[in-house]
Formats: sequence, structure tokens, C-alpha cells
Amino acid sequence: MDTVLLLTLGAVALLLAVSAFFAGSETALTAVSPGKMHQLEKDGSEAAAKVNKLVGNRERLIGALLLGNTFVNILASSLATSVLEDRYGHHAVVIVTAMMTAFVLIFAEVLPKTLAIARTDVFALTVAGPVSAVVSLLGPVVGTVQKLVWIMLQLFGVRGENKGIVADEVHDEIRGTVYLRHSQGSVERESRDMISGVLDLRELTVGDVMTHRKKMVSIDISQPTEEIVRTVLASRRSRVPVWQDEPENIIGVLRTKDIIRAALSHPDAFKGLDISALVTKPWFVPETMGVEELLEAFRERRSHFALVVDEYGVIMGVVTREDVMDEVFGRIPDENQPRYQAGIRPQPDGSYLVEGATPIRDLNRAMEWSLPDEEATTLAGLVIHEARTIPDVGQRFSFYGFKFEVLRRQRNQITVLRVTPPVSGETDLVTSG
Repeated sequence: MDTVLLLTLGAVALLLAVSAFFAGSETALTAVSPGKMHQLEKDGSEAAAKVNKLVGNRERLIGALLLGNTFVNILASSLATSVLEDRYGHHAVVIVTAMMTAFVLIFAEVLPKTLAIARTDVFALTVAGPVSAVVSLLGPVVGTVQKLVWIMLQLFGVRGENKGIVADEVHDEIRGTVYLRHSQGSVERESRDMISGVLDLRELTVGDVMTHRKKMVSIDISQPTEEIVRTVLASRRSRVPVWQDEPENIIGVLRTKDIIRAALSHPDAFKGLDISALVTKPWFVPETMGVEELLEAFRERRSHFALVVDEYGVIMGVVTREDVMDEVFGRIPDENQPRYQAGIRPQPDGSYLVEGATPIRDLNRAMEWSLPDEEATTLAGLVIHEARTIPDVGQRFSFYGFKFEVLRRQRNQITVLRVTPPVSGETDLVTSG
């Protein structure tokens, strides 16, 4: 009897070790760094290739490990109960339940999972081979269980995996990790902003990054040549839209380098220059086009300048490749610009005078603020949206912890606001006066 007891206890210990293997493998393989594993696979690691293959079908992996873990835990408990039942009678169930709970919790769950978290990559590479064999062996059973589970979930209205949601979760995970590392001091602010800018591209439209028509420089083709040249050179733009009869009638785009090249080749410089011959065909894009789609269009057309129109074909502004790059790298100021971004002027009392047309995204990036930009693109638009009216000069508002005062207004457009950022301990209010 003692021999049977020893053999049974040895079998239980072995099964607990297998359970620990399953639990630790699940933790390591689900927490492993995909980027590092892909790089190791690229460098020739067979173990990393197995890890990537396992993680590629995460549902099948977890199902196989859970199936194996559940089986060995139940088998271990059953063996222990069968042996102790002869000695302790009906008390054996209570004794086995207490003992197996402690053993499973400590040796088959907490210990291996803690080790897997502490040495995730090493653990994952080590168990990749055995786990691959287990997944292959239990694959048919897991597939059947998966189908049964999805049938039951569909009864409650749960459908298959939404790829869009998964993509959003991945982007949010990357963004959250970057901001966490920045708060811990391991990622610089500039790097954080660039990574965040890349992630934001899929959510932005052309209307979010374009230069609005109020700030757009354009020229009338009927003007004298000297005046056109003077306007183009003064604009400091590489490309300028050209219109005829009325500003909405854009007939083409004039490149500064073409003017200079033509002038240098002409004996009388600008006097006999035919500007209309230098105008190239305009390219129009809708303001609702995604920025990622715009970048692809720039590549295909080998161009980086487009005119933006709304749904009625009305000119809304211009967008360039540089506008998109500014969203990723931030705007690089000229050497004669002040430290703060154009349109933002700090005041001695801690407030800032901000032009109403300043984009909220640029303001947040420059000042480390977190004003929402879902409902409005510019600061003036945000104030109007929150106030539910076009405020008068002198009106003050408080929302999101910030204080806003309208300083100047031109017709229906707010041109300058005083913005006072929140201080420690202030609450978010929405008031006006």
C-alpha cells in the first residue's frame, strides 16, 4: 500500500509539473514581444519562428494549453482522492481539495507564471518546441471546442473577431506603451510625438492637415508678370495656385523654380515672360480623404501638392507633403521665429495669447496640453463648439480645466484668445461670462 501511495504521489507531482509547464507557457507566449521575436526569426532563430507561428493563431494556442492544463489538474486531483479515500474515507475530498488548491496555486500557477513574466523571451523560446508538439496533438480537439464556443456565443449575439477593433487595440497599446515609457523617462518627448503622429495618420483626413484657404497664397493670372513674380517670391512657397476671373476658378499651379528657370533663360528677364505657359494642371482632392490615402496618391502621382475641395467643389485650401510630415515630426520653425510656435505668445501671468486659427493638434503638441480635437480642428472652433454660440469680445469660458477669454473677433471669426492652462487642484468647469 505504501508503494502505491508513493507511486501515486509521484504521479501527482509529475502532473503538477506538467501543469506548471502549461501555465508558464501560456503566460510567456501571450506576453512575448512580437517585434523582438520577428527580428530573432529574421536573424535565423528557429525557436523564434516557432513562437511566431504559435502566437499567429493565439486562439488555438490558448485553447490547447488550457485543455492540457485542465486535464492534468483534474487527473492529479482524481489520483490523490482515490488513494487517500481508503485512509480517510469521506474526509478525503476535503483534504485533497485543500492540498491540491495550495499545490496548484503555488507550484502550478503563481511560481511558473512569475518566472514567465520575469524571463518572458527566454521562457517562450525554451518552450516553443514542446508547445508546438502539444498544439499539433490537441489541435483537432481544440478546433472542435472553438466551433462549439462560437456557436454558443452567437446565441448571445457575439460574432466573429472584428479586425477593425483589433487594429484599434494594437494602436492604443502602442500609444499607451510609448506614453508610459515617456513618463518613466526612457522615451524622449520628440520620439513620443513622432510615434504618436504616425499612429494618428490613419485617423486624420486631408481637412485636418491642410492649409486653409484664408491662409492660402494664390495669384491672378491677369496680373502683370512683374507683380506675379513679386507675389510668388514673397510667398516663400515652392508652388502657388493660379486663378482666373475669380479666386474659386483655379486653373493651375505655378512653381517657383519654373519662374526662375524661365527668367534666367530669357534675355529680358521677367519682361517678356509668359506666365501662362509655366502653369501646370491642378490636382484636386476631397477634404474627407484620409491622410494615409493622400500619401499613397502623392507617391503614385509623384507630386506633393494638391488643392483641397469640399463636397460642393469649393476650394477649402491646399495640402502638401510637408503638411503631412509636420504631423509626424512637428513643425520645424524658421531661424527667425520665436521659441514658441507661431500664433502662441506666452504672457507674464502664465497665460498665452493664441490665434483662433491655431490647430488644436499643434497647440497640444507645442504646449503638452490635451484639448480634445474630435469636434473641432482649431482653437476658435473648439470654443464655439463648447459655447454653442459665436462669443463676443470679452466673454470668458472655462472647460477642460482651461480658461478662455475672447480678445479679438473679426466678423464671425474669433482671431485671438487668451488661454490660461489649469493649475494643480483645479476642477473642470464649463461656465461663461
